[in-house]
Amino acid sequence: MPSLDLLATFLEIYRAGSLSAAAQRLGVTQPAVTGQLARLEEQIGEPLFLRSRQGVTPTPRAAALAARVSLHLDGLRDVLGSTEAEPPLRGTVRIGGAAEIMTLRVLPALAPLTGRGLYLQASFGLAEALLADLAADRLDLVVSSIRPTHQALLGVPLVDEEFLLVGPPSMARTVDAERLRTDPAEALAALPLVAYGEELPILRRYWRSEFGHRPANPVALVAPDLRAVLAAVEAGAGISALPRYLAEPALAAGRVVRLHRSDAPPLNTLYLAVRRGAPANPALIVVREQLTDAATAWGAL
Repeated sequence: MPSLDLLATFLEIYRAGSLSAAAQRLGVTQPAVTGQLARLEEQIGEPLFLRSRQGVTPTPRAAALAARVSLHLDGLRDVLGSTEAEPPLRGTVRIGGAAEIMTLRVLPALAPLTGRGLYLQASFGLAEALLADLAADRLDLVVSSIRPTHQALLGVPLVDEEFLLVGPPSMARTVDAERLRTDPAEALAALPLVAYGEELPILRRYWRSEFGHRPANPVALVAPDLRAVLAAVEAGAGISALPRYLAEPALAAGRVVRLHRSDAPPLNTLYLAVRRGAPANPALIVVREQLTDAATAWGAL
């Protein structure tokens, strides 16, 4: 079994995206990091990273190993960490993400860091545009709804969003319960949709995942903010698929009802994306760790 030292070095390489950045974080030389990685790869029996001039790219085996050990290693750091007051933070972190997840989860999780002197600049937008800004050094960190594929970027899974199909109680009462059980897509076909975009990005995924085809329902309203989508559903405009974290308060209050259930609701993974080989930024490291810890408490959103 690999030692904790080797696994800790591996995890820093995985998160930093380069051997030099990992060495700087660990306070050791790059040859020391290279040697520890070589020993770990020898013990495991296969390479964990593909080297390039831009840094390192994790293999599927590395991603699986990081998912298995990160929670345990981070927990050990918490247990063994100092009990002294947290040191002040200096600097700025420019972070981007979708308005809904940033507003309801990310920024509240990071708010305590501002008391230590951290300055946050938040940007909202679609994942593709935000990742382009990250690659161009206009952002430091992106909470992305798509996996980064740009060679200059590294994405680490953060949390899964779970999508629920919901509608106003008045519309739910018009659906035939037996037909909903045997042929849910047909039972729901007459209900209008409230969509996030004209291409029905979330609804299309839900229908294909659960029913095997695109929705044929009429579209009543399109709004590029999931909070506006929820408000329109509550007001009776139609039905929609929404992240559980967003829909749960309205479900609990009875303002909307769940129209369809499955053993495994559709999921979408959110990623923490950074630039590979970027200079070590202590404030950015703390922000990433804060979000990773918070995501553990969130579970599936």
